[in-house]
Amino acid sequence: MRKYYDIFNGDADGLCALHQLRLETPRDAALITGVKRDIRLLERVDAGAGDAITVLDISLKSNAAALAKLLGRGVKCDYFDHHAAGMIPHHAGLTAHIDTSSEMCTSLIVDRHLSGRHRLWAVVAAFGDNLVAAAVRAAQPLKLDHTDLARLHELGDCLNYNAYGDTLDDLHYPPADLYQAIKPYRDPREFMIDEPVFEVLKNAFREDLFRAEEIKPEFAGDSAALYVLPEAAWSRRVNGLFGNRLAQAHPRRAHAVLVRKADGYTVSVRAPLSDLRGADELCAQFESGGGRKGAAGINQLPQAQLAAFADAFRRAYS
Repeated sequence: MRKYYDIFNGDADGLCALHQLRLETPRDAALITGVKRDIRLLERVDAGAGDAITVLDISLKSNAAALAKLLGRGVKCDYFDHHAAGMIPHHAGLTAHIDTSSEMCTSLIVDRHLSGRHRLWAVVAAFGDNLVAAAVRAAQPLKLDHTDLARLHELGDCLNYNAYGDTLDDLHYPPADLYQAIKPYRDPREFMIDEPVFEVLKNAFREDLFRAEEIKPEFAGDSAALYVLPEAAWSRRVNGLFGNRLAQAHPRRAHAVLVRKADGYTVSVRAPLSDLRGADELCAQFESGGGRKGAAGINQLPQAQLAAFADAFRRAYS
């Protein structure tokens, strides 16, 4: 009997991409996900010949070896993603929907695949991924007013906020549970009205963001600014969205938000919204770094490499 697996990033983009697909094609599938930076998810998939997997919003490059093993076993794979992919295998079992354009996210790729039939959720995801202009463009045919756009933006931020943390214990809701809460809703505005989890996330996000906004930058110029947040669960939760807010407030400036760890830092980089480039190349210079042109990160930056990162960050956006 064929088994199905849905493997997705736990952030707004991964959640909304999966939700669009399953609104269109309901399927009883095992859910495999995790915190935002937990991207090597294919290693957890125990699928065999005849089984089918759908992969959403995790780097093919980071999962290439595990994907090759699954394809070699006879697993069928639909792969949707917007991160740097490396070499995409040519295999009869793989259908790849990969678009690394700087104004694209996985949910917009799924939206294109579905001809816009569940676009409200793609708009939520694009807002959550800090692709504000792309979200507004996608929403234009829907004739939404400014209030609706603002509400969808808020939901995207809240869903994305919930994915940040080193472990599931840092999160307010495990992403698989959050997906189950979203699953009954065709319209995200109804989710915001009816689901208590939205109020929990909204209030927690505001509280964590207030703390982050009290932190002074290590340096801030016309082209780049770097912040270091303390080692705390709230820092791990809010660092990505704090970077997004900084980018929106200063669209011509690049931002790096670091969170202290016992053995170094995690790093989130946001390219200037006026020129979405270079974040992936910058972070790829450091072990455990990667991402996309407009937003990228480093999972583990050793303390000894802090000065080297700061110098590379300044050079990249000088």
